[in-house]
Formats: sequence, structure tokens, C-alpha cells
Amino acid sequence: MVDTLTSNADATPEINTRLWSTLIRNLTPYTPGEQPKHDNLCKLNTNENPFPPSPKVAEAIAQVLLNQADHLKRYPAPESDELRAVMAQVYQVAPNQIFVGNGSDEVLAHIFACFFVKDRSVLTPDIGYSFYPVYADTFHVDLVTIALKADFSIDVDDYRRPCSGIIIANPNAPTGVLLPLADIEKLLQEHRNAVIVIDEAYIDFADTPNASAVSLIDKYDNLVVTQTFSKSRSLAGLRVGMAFANHSLIEALNRYKNSFNSYPLDRLAQAGAVASLQDNDYFVACNQKVIALRHDVTQALTQLGFTVLPSQANFVFAKPPASMGETLQVFEKLRAQGVIVRHFNKPKISSYLRITIGTAEQNQRLLDTLTNLV
Repeated sequence: MVDTLTSNADATPEINTRLWSTLIRNLTPYTPGEQPKHDNLCKLNTNENPFPPSPKVAEAIAQVLLNQADHLKRYPAPESDELRAVMAQVYQVAPNQIFVGNGSDEVLAHIFACFFVKDRSVLTPDIGYSFYPVYADTFHVDLVTIALKADFSIDVDDYRRPCSGIIIANPNAPTGVLLPLADIEKLLQEHRNAVIVIDEAYIDFADTPNASAVSLIDKYDNLVVTQTFSKSRSLAGLRVGMAFANHSLIEALNRYKNSFNSYPLDRLAQAGAVASLQDNDYFVACNQKVIALRHDVTQALTQLGFTVLPSQANFVFAKPPASMGETLQVFEKLRAQGVIVRHFNKPKISSYLRITIGTAEQNQRLLDTLTNLV
């Protein structure tokens, strides 16, 4: 009887879609990276930072719980005023040029709703962040993909066509390739009546000086730059994302937010994010470690026969040598040894693996496992 009850409880119930809307029936959700719950795994599949957040983050959250716990019965600051004020100082912009939300994913969803016109196309690379098509379906946006070049870079001349917007992950996800700032300016100049969104989730790992497009928001009123605390600040668990743009575009995002969720960031997330911004030395040191480790991993993979794209993110996109067999087989063999990376079964990239940069120990475990496959 116990076995039967356990079996029934674990069984997946049949889904009845009778009461679903047409939108939900036709929607294909985003598939996040696997979050395994087994011990002793080398988890290099979701681009999480290998290093913990600044110790000041935990201290700030503890102070809220210790001295302001009674305030948790009150709603948080709806516009995250203190956080935006600190961000304004760090990024050298005005507070009214900043919008914050629950991770950059929520911010990006708001952007699709606010700026991309239903009956006009939005351009994006054919290889990019796989959440964009989900947003497009959700908000009935005509997302038109533009093929990357053979080396996985963007040719901005291919974007010379009418559109209501352009969205580009920079550095690209999942390739890690960076689009130069001069090319972004070219897009902004050629599409003055379209909103250009540069999704910079990984920009802090770029070793190219002045790679971020945030420096351009005063010059171009059609630019929105999104970033996140999830990657370079090791705060994926707090869900803090932001957009930078001129105040008129930020006002549009605020209007949508206040029609959707007026209090997006809780008190603990706001306190932790502020503390992270205030510990710049720790932030810079961790990013430099990741960049150095990325260089080491790239060199080691190349010596093993991999083709590795030039990454400016906290991951590498690498094609195994033929001597190791099919890429999917390499992925499965790594997994069998407890090393989890990401494989995308999609055209043009199915022969590549996306490998998050881990700690030196995690990276060595990856490389040792791969060496045994040669």
C-alpha cells in the first residue's frame, strides 16, 4: 500500500487545457538551465558566478532582519529610491535614467510590452537569448531573426531594414561574442525612430575597455541598456535587474510596472543590492578572477582540440574535436561523470557546448574529465 501511494503521489497528473486562454495554449515557455539537486556535481551550466557575493550583502540583509524586521509588514519603496540613487553614482547617470525590476528578465518583458509595436517587426540575431521569442509570443511581437556571420559575429549592415525595434544580447548569449560600441552607435543612428535594446547581462566580464553602451544613453534617446546583478555581482538569488535609458523611456517602463506590479523589489533585495554596489573593490576583484580563469580555460580547451569562440562573458562556447565523438555524446559523458554543461539542440550551434567558468577546482575537474575522453 505504501508503494502504491508513493507511486500515485509522484505521478505527473494529466494536464487539462480546457480553461486555458489561446495565448497560453500556443505559448512555448523558456527552458532554464537545469538545476540539479545531487551532491558532488560540478555545475557549469547556468552561468552563475563561481564566487560568493560581497560579504557586505549578507551583513546588510542581516541588519534589515535584526533592526528593521518590523518593517517587513510594510511594502517596500516602490521605486527603489535608495538603490537607484546609489546606482546613479556608480554608473554616472541620473536616477530618473534608471529602472529596476525582478531580474533583467522581468525588465526585458516590460520592454517588449512598452516599446515593440504589435504589427511591426523587431530584429534580433538568429542565435541569441532564447527568452526573446517567448516574450515576442507573449506580447504578439513579430520577431525577425537576422543570421550571424560564419564567425558568429553581427554584421550591423544586415539590420538596414524597417523595424519597430532591435534587441541584441551583448556579449551574445550563448556565444559570448562582443559587438563593438561603434557598431551599436551605427544601429542607433540608422534607426532613430526605433528602440534599440542592448542586453548587457554579461558586460562586466568584458576585458575590452568601455564596452558598455550605458555611456550612450545621453546621446541617443532611442537606446535602452539592460543589466543584472545575477552574474557579475553573484546575486542570482536576489533577482535584481535594471534598465538605463533617457527619462522618457524610463517613465514608460514605470507606467507599465505600476500597471503590473507596483512593488517589484522587496526590502531585502534592495538592501543587498545597495551593499553590493558599495563594495566596488570586491566586485572588481571577482570579475578579474573570472576573466583570468576564462583565459586559462580557453587555452586548455584549445590544447585539447576544441574550437573556442572569443568570449567576453563568464562562459565559453566551445566545439569539441571530432576525436571525442558527437557533441551530444560529449555532453552526456560529462554529465555521467557529474560535470554539467549546457547543450543547445538547435541549428548552427548543436555542435557546441556552453561552459560556465567555475572556480579553478571546478574548471580542472572539467578539463580532467575531458582529457579522459580524448
